[in-house]
Amino acid sequence: MRSSLSAAEARRVALAAQGFARPRPAAAGTRQLNAALARMATLQIDSVNVFARSHYMPLFSRVGAYDQAALDRLLFARRPAYVEYWAHVAAFIPAADWGLFDFRMAAMRAKYQAPGGWFDTHRDIVEWVRAELADRGPLRPAQIEHDAKQGARGPWWDWDVVKHALEHLWLFGEVAIAGRRGFERRYALAEQVIPAHVLAAPVPKDDAIRELVRRAARAYGIATAADIADYWRIADRKAVIATLGDLVDAGELRPVTVDGWKSAGRPAKAWLHDEAVIPRRIDAAAILTPFDPVVWFRDRAQRLFDFEYRIEIYTPAPRRRYGYYSLPVLLGDDIVGRVDLKADRARSTLLVQSAWWEHGRPADAAARLADELRLAAAWQGLEEISVSRWGDAADDLAGALPEAGRHDAGPAAPVALGADEPDDDIGLELEGLAS
Repeated sequence: MRSSLSAAEARRVALAAQGFARPRPAAAGTRQLNAALARMATLQIDSVNVFARSHYMPLFSRVGAYDQAALDRLLFARRPAYVEYWAHVAAFIPAADWGLFDFRMAAMRAKYQAPGGWFDTHRDIVEWVRAELADRGPLRPAQIEHDAKQGARGPWWDWDVVKHALEHLWLFGEVAIAGRRGFERRYALAEQVIPAHVLAAPVPKDDAIRELVRRAARAYGIATAADIADYWRIADRKAVIATLGDLVDAGELRPVTVDGWKSAGRPAKAWLHDEAVIPRRIDAAAILTPFDPVVWFRDRAQRLFDFEYRIEIYTPAPRRRYGYYSLPVLLGDDIVGRVDLKADRARSTLLVQSAWWEHGRPADAAARLADELRLAAAWQGLEEISVSRWGDAADDLAGALPEAGRHDAGPAAPVALGADEPDDDIGLELEGLAS
């Protein structure tokens, strides 16, 4: 029984657990999408739509150029197999898992129903919103706002107030998301979306944390306690540590150390899942979203890949180092670069706004990344590719894409989002509130 792993072995364990040890299927349908979702256990949502919306990308990274409409049918049906909740921030989870987050819903209610808080001082509109959903079924916020204005209910009955009421009720578990129109949420009472037998079986907190820790450990393959706590944003670290001990006693996890993994100057404690495999080799090729479980916890990305990562959406353009929305490039078993991509749909062109290498890239990195970009363009229905001159990988990449054009882009001259890309509804307005 091994008690230590090399850094390379840990990388391969982590990537295998996320589905990167197997070749992509020749054609990906519902079965392959469900299998990938099951390995991840949750799928984070983000509103940025520069290249492709973030929840579509982890599936593309794992199964290739699948039909996005097939995923939409899984996620946005009237009685969907997956629903949205605050799992790893706003994310899709299996509808059957709604009860696992009852402890979080209870914590949200305790925190935000306090006397004098927003919810308490707006109970009249909260009750009206509840009644609207009960009477009319799933509604978009704009539909409720419109009716409020038609009824001349007062200047404070605006979109923000309606939306805040809906968001609070969603965090409390009283409301669920019944699909989207475009990317705008449709809200409904939970009983209109979640199966009755699921609503009737909330999971006690200790049991829920145990199951969530188990799932995070399986999804990661190998992880520290901080990694596992972050997977579901579980703030109770003592509960996580206690659960890890219980799972070791049950034979589901094994304590290990990893070469180079440090905590406070000492070897970091890590746990290896009993189902984890240590492949001799991984030959993956993928472009990742910033919100992929492989990299979404930045401390883990640094530890696994020696990859310092942040997205620069909120960084002023002249100060951006890598680009507006740079995406990690996975080749083999390592992250070897990053590319800032934008879909220019008006010109049917995939714009590579910047391209950068990390340490340890293989000799064929440019050629393999070029193939991934061709696949990404085709997946998004884009006919052309253009590579900017910004970044130390840009010329290498352009050389591997002889059919591509070139354009100028840089930190002082970002390409703006198209008019069709901003979102009016992502449900993250309460991100700070719910953290």
